Amino acid sequence: MSTSASVPAPDADPRRDVRDRVVAAAAELLREDGADAVTTRAVAGRAGVQAPTIYRLFGDKDGLLDAVAEHAMTVFAAEKAALVADGAAEGTDPVAALRSGWDATIAFGLANPDLFVIMSDPRRGRGSPAVAAGLHALEERLRRVAAVGRLLVREADAVRLVHAAGTGTVLAILEEADEAEEAEDDRRSDLADRAWAAVASQVLVAEDDVPAGPDRALRTAALTLRAGVDGLDALSPAERAVLAEWLDRVVDGTDGGPDASDGGA
Repeated sequence: MSTSASVPAPDADPRRDVRDRVVAAAAELLREDGADAVTTRAVAGRAGVQAPTIYRLFGDKDGLLDAVAEHAMTVFAAEKAALVADGAAEGTDPVAALRSGWDATIAFGLANPDLFVIMSDPRRGRGSPAVAAGLHALEERLRRVAAVGRLLVREADAVRLVHAAGTGTVLAILEEADEAEEAEDDRRSDLADRAWAAVASQVLVAEDDVPAGPDRALRTAALTLRAGVDGLDALSPAERAVLAEWLDRVVDGTDGGPDASDGGA
């Protein structure tokens, strides 16, 4: 049974409505005028509430900024997840999709500098469902890269490298915002491209790269299979866990040494 848009659902929470208005007002002020503009008085005025309401809902300005950051990360993570789904459905080249995600992150950070700085605070990222969703979207992109044999390192390592490099690139560019606009635009593009090239060289197998010897070929094959272990329904969970451990050994370049047989006792 649907509910008319003009009639609140039975379980509608007026407190949630006020909270959403306050977060939206703070986000607008942050985007338009920067972090210094996000005062309780300004936010209250724009949201149409009394200042004490903000303290009651968020505790203080930092609590409000936490909520704004979480909201922004949630929206951005949903957009990235939609792009991943669209790319998979349309058969987009996984490496091209990974680069598109990189470009989207850079563009978002430069378009929302104050917000991005707040979102990049590790304290705010720990335990954040939105951050976890964003990293999951990156994992999905990298899993598709691995599935076509183009991933050079383990998926978890690739996630860390791409995420750290993207965040660092945006922050580095923002630090140079006091230069002339035209020169800044050129430098932004150059730095983002160079950073991508650097991280790609550590994460991706070049399309025209011929494996140099059996070790490289086996390692690439192990990475590809490792990315799909969780979907091997023919194996039990315990068998999948053992296979994942073996494949991780191959990826790490170890064969277990002379004591490897001990693990099968």
